[in-house]
Amino acid sequence: MTQRSGRTVSGLGRTACAIAAMLLYAVAMAQAAPTKAAAPKAAKTKAAKTTKAAPQKALTDSDCLSCHNLKASAKLQARLVSVYVNAEIYQPSVHSKLGCVSCHSDIHAFPHPDSVKPVSCAGCHASETSAYAGSVHAIAEREKKSRFPACLNCHGNPHGLRAKTDPKSRVYPLNLPGTCGTCHGNPELAKKYGLPDVYPLYMDSIHGFALSADGLLVAATCSKCHGAHDILSRKDPKSRIFYKNVPATCGACHAGVEADYLAGAHGTAMIAGRANAPVCTNCHTSHQIAQVDVASWQIKTVATCGTCHKTRLRSYGDTFHGEVTERGFVSAAQCWSCHGAHEVLKASNPKSKVAPANLLTTCGKCHVGATASFVKYDPHPNAHERRRNPALYYAARCMGLLHLIDPFGLMAVGVVLAITLAHGVGQIVRYNTGTDHSDSDRHSGDDK
Repeated sequence: MTQRSGRTVSGLGRTACAIAAMLLYAVAMAQAAPTKAAAPKAAKTKAAKTTKAAPQKALTDSDCLSCHNLKASAKLQARLVSVYVNAEIYQPSVHSKLGCVSCHSDIHAFPHPDSVKPVSCAGCHASETSAYAGSVHAIAEREKKSRFPACLNCHGNPHGLRAKTDPKSRVYPLNLPGTCGTCHGNPELAKKYGLPDVYPLYMDSIHGFALSADGLLVAATCSKCHGAHDILSRKDPKSRIFYKNVPATCGACHAGVEADYLAGAHGTAMIAGRANAPVCTNCHTSHQIAQVDVASWQIKTVATCGTCHKTRLRSYGDTFHGEVTERGFVSAAQCWSCHGAHEVLKASNPKSKVAPANLLTTCGKCHVGATASFVKYDPHPNAHERRRNPALYYAARCMGLLHLIDPFGLMAVGVVLAITLAHGVGQIVRYNTGTDHSDSDRHSGDDK
C-alpha cells in the first residue's frame, strides 16, 4: 500500500473501517480473556508472570484491501497515489508478490495511524535509485519538491505497476515513447526547460515508424539512446549522447556502419578530438531520422555535406551533376555516390573511392566504359584554386579583367568608333551632294 495523503476514508468507507476495527478488537479481547474464571488470583498472577504474550497475527493483503479496496470517488480513483487501491489492478502487478507491508514496513497492526511513513523505492531498487540521483530528471524533480517518489512519473501507479516486458507496462517498448511524450511532447514544459518538442519528431522518424507502424521491438526507443535512469545532459562527457559517444550509442544497433565511420576521415577526426568532426547526428539528426533510400532525403544530402564543405558545395553546384541534382534528379551523382556514405576517405588514401587508381571503377558505376581521359574531369572545378585548376584560374582572371575594363575601356572605344563613323558618313554625304568645297575649289582651279 502507498502512504496516506493526509485524508481519511469518508462516508461508507469510514463506517466500514470502524466496524471492522471493532470486530477485530473484540476477537483479540476474547482470545486474551482467561479460560477458567474460577482460577485462584494467585494462579492468575503466576501465570501472567510465566506465560509469554501470544504473537500478534501478521497483516495480510486481504486485511489491507478490506478497507483500501472500498469504492471511492472518481477523483480519488484517478489520482496516481491515493488511499484507494483497486484490487483488480493490484493483483497482477509486480508488487503484489511482495505484499503490502513489504513497502509499508512501518504498519504492523490494524487499524494503523492516519500518518504513515513515506515509501522509498530504494529499498529494493538501490542501483536504479543511485543511477537516477545524478540524472537531469532528478535535478528537475528536486525543484518540484514532490512528496511522492519520482519513479512514479514514468512507471505509473505503484499498486498496478507491471514488469517492463508486460505489454501493459508504461515502459514497455511500444508504450515508452508515449510515456516520455507526456513531458517531451508538452509545449509548456519544452519552453520552460528549453527543450525541443521531440515526441512528434520521433514518431515521424524511421525509428518511430518501425516501432508504431511495424511493431518492431528492436527499433530504437528513448531509453536505448538516452538510457533508462541515468539520463544525462548531452554536454556531459558521460552521457550516451555526448558527441564523442554518439557513434557507440548508434553502433549498438548499427554495428557495421559504426565500423565504417570509425575507419573513415570523419571518425578519425572525432577520435583525434576535433570538436567539429561530424558524428551520426550531424548528418541524420537526433530524432527526425529519415529513411535513407528515398529521393527526398538523398537530394538533401548535398546540402547536409555543404554545411561543413561550403567551398566544395559551391563548386559542385557549377557542374552538370549539381545542376541536375538541384532540379530533383536523384540519378545524378551526389556526394556519397563518389565519396561513400560512412567510410569517407581522403583522395590520398589508396582505399578511397576517389583515389586516382579507383576513379575508373567509381565513375564507371554510372558512366559505363569510362576511359582514363574521361576521369580527368574535375567534379569540383574551382576558379580560385590555381594549383588544382590552372587553366580555369587564368581564364577567370582574364574574364575579370575584361569586366573591369568594360565600363570604361569599351565605352571609350565605342566613342572613338562612333566619331570615326560619323566623320566618314559626313564625308560621303558631302561628296555626293557636291558640298565638298575642297573638291570644288580644286576642280575650279584646274579649270583655270
